[in-house]
This record gives sequence, C-alpha cells and structure tokens, in this order.
Amino acid sequence: MQLTNPLKTLLNFFKLSISRYTKIDLVGEQLDSIFNFLQLSDRVATAGQPTEKQFLSVKDAGYQVVINLAPRTAENALPDEKMTVESLGMQYVHIPVKFDRPTVEDFDRFCLAMQENAQDSVFVHCAANLRVSAFCYLYRRIHQGLSAEVAQVELQQIWTPNKTWQTFINQIIEAENGGQTFVAGEDEG
Repeated sequence: MQLTNPLKTLLNFFKLSISRYTKIDLVGEQLDSIFNFLQLSDRVATAGQPTEKQFLSVKDAGYQVVINLAPRTAENALPDEKMTVESLGMQYVHIPVKFDRPTVEDFDRFCLAMQENAQDSVFVHCAANLRVSAFCYLYRRIHQGLSAEVAQVELQQIWTPNKTWQTFINQIIEAENGGQTFVAGEDEG
C-alpha cells in the first residue's frame, strides 16, 4: 500500500489514537479534521473513522446518511456507532468490508446503498478511507460516468491501492467493461 502522504497519515492516526484513549483532544471536531477527510461532491464526502464528537459536525454539515465500510473489529471503531449516528437523526448503513478480502457482494451492497440514497447527502467512512476511496472510485466511474482520470486523482489523494485492492478494482472494471482492465497510477491510453 502506498499512501499519498504516509508521514501525515501516520501522524494523524497517532493523534486519533491518543484522542480516543485519553481525554486529550488532538484531532478537533470540525468536518475537515476527520482523518483522511475528502469532499467528493456537494452530496458525498469520505473519511476515515470519525470520533463521536466529529459525528456532530457530520450532521451539522447536512449529511443525512452515514455508510460505514469498516468492520466493528477495526482498531479505531466506535463501539456504539450506530446508536451515535441514529441519535443525531442520521440514517446508518453498515457494510463491513474485510480489508484483505473485499468482495463483489460488498461492492454491490455499497452501490445499492448509494443508489437508494442518491437524493441525500451521504458521508461514507471506514477506518482510514482506504476501502471507501476504492469503492467510491469504482462507483463514480461505473454508476456516475466519471472519467478514469478524474476518479483516479481523487483515489490517489488518499492512497495508491495495494495488490489486493488493485486486483479487486481490476475485477470490477473488467466485469463492467467486458475484459478491459485499469491499473491505478497508469494512464488508460
């Protein structure tokens, strides 16, 4: 896995861990202080795991639906995330995706959740925004017609997918394009 800015990512993850296990808030409560936050459109934003306090900022920013792709066993997962999100009046969708084994079924469930909430503002997160960035890359290319070049730039703002995820991306693209694959980081020409 190649992170776009590994030092910044490591530092932010360290700050998030300290904040979670102590009373010291090193990450802030603003939307853009959420780990690996990335605004994709006026209705869709992605990020790593928000803190409980940051979910209030998610709500205040107008998001109506939270989709979580991290398993409940993820290191920085909130134990009562569903309750936290729903107590703020937002809808909660949980699609636990194993980082080392994403499946077509996981992606299909994600696409269905995105399509069912297409008229809403949706906040999608996982542990570090790696699963999410790959799923959003695929969703935006396949279902929203976004060019590979634009989708790739957004994907690579977070990371360059590792072998497992690149294989998964290629599998989905190949199925959609009848055999044509794409490798993140390379031009499609």
